[in-house]
Amino acid sequence: MNRNVWLLFACQAMLHAVMAGQTIMASLIGYQLSGSALNTLPMAIQMVSVMCSSVVASWAFTRFGRKKGFWLACAIMFTGSLTFAAGVYLKFFPLYCLGAIPAGIGFGMSHHLRFAAAEVAAPEAKARAISLVMAGGVLSAIVGPEMVKQTHDLITNFMFLATYLYLPVLPMIAAVLLYYTELPPAPPKATGEPVPFRDIIARPNFVTAVVASLVGYGTMNLLMASTPLEMMLCGFGVAASAEVIRAHSVAMYAPGFVTGRLIQKFGIHQIILTGALLTTGAVVLNLAIPSLFWTFFIALAILGVGWNFMFVGGTTMLTTAYAARERVKVQATHDFIVFANVAMTALTSGVIEALWGYRALNLTVLPPVIIATAVVTWHWMTKARREPAAA
Repeated sequence: MNRNVWLLFACQAMLHAVMAGQTIMASLIGYQLSGSALNTLPMAIQMVSVMCSSVVASWAFTRFGRKKGFWLACAIMFTGSLTFAAGVYLKFFPLYCLGAIPAGIGFGMSHHLRFAAAEVAAPEAKARAISLVMAGGVLSAIVGPEMVKQTHDLITNFMFLATYLYLPVLPMIAAVLLYYTELPPAPPKATGEPVPFRDIIARPNFVTAVVASLVGYGTMNLLMASTPLEMMLCGFGVAASAEVIRAHSVAMYAPGFVTGRLIQKFGIHQIILTGALLTTGAVVLNLAIPSLFWTFFIALAILGVGWNFMFVGGTTMLTTAYAARERVKVQATHDFIVFANVAMTALTSGVIEALWGYRALNLTVLPPVIIATAVVTWHWMTKARREPAAA
């Protein structure tokens, strides 16, 4: 891996640490300020903003190129953390929810770091570059929760306010790292007729990539968003929730050091299907041994690895679904669809848990995982039949 990929790895760590911290705080602050099933509304708004960030990202990266586009993302995330801080200080739930908009847009744009890694790596190393940059989340899993643990009560009577005043430092560090990173300029303007969206979304590689990423991210978010609140209801404190989210975040990103090599050795389909199996295992554990600290800890760790295999596999497959001139458009379309689903799961997570409980929330994960398994298996078998025919 070249120097630029490692710098993108560090940027990923800084920017995603903001979300790692927010994951711990969002539902707890939402519950404190709203006192209702709207506790996951801030996270839902943030994920809607992540979805909408695909439009902003497509415009920014096409017009300004990767580096300036990522600088814009850093500035937007900086603004989001300060808006969150204002909402906590004023104890005003609508203002806190408003902060989720810039936070989500900036976070969504930062997801294009994995695409930038594929663009600066050699063709044969794309899978490794994507997974390595996503492995930057290992550092974010340490930095984000640790900032919450060390700063959440520094300002008396305003829990988490100090954390939101510290978080803007992270996008500032990422902006400095980007200065030393060599990234592709804005792509040349496309000539001829633009590729219609209906042609893009009809490609088998695109469909399979979206399904793998969508189910992997959506099911993970469905369970993860409500776990801190469920732990609180089971009698666990902020420190315990932080440890579980830390384990989950490390498990999400640590496999990135090897996922690319595993894809090269075993194949994309096999890794995605393994991720689906691990996600199912997390649900089974939550249902079999509920309400224990180690159940939350182990189940979310397994869920994190399952997410990594499905999302990295889906992203790697996506790189085979477009020509160079289509890359930003196809990448933005993929992320728009995926994060639309993530936004829906963030909102419905709190509602399902409030109405039917954590057990029912776990059961809702199984149908989409079954569908993803069927789609990926179909694509794998179809590809296997085509290759001997082509030979």
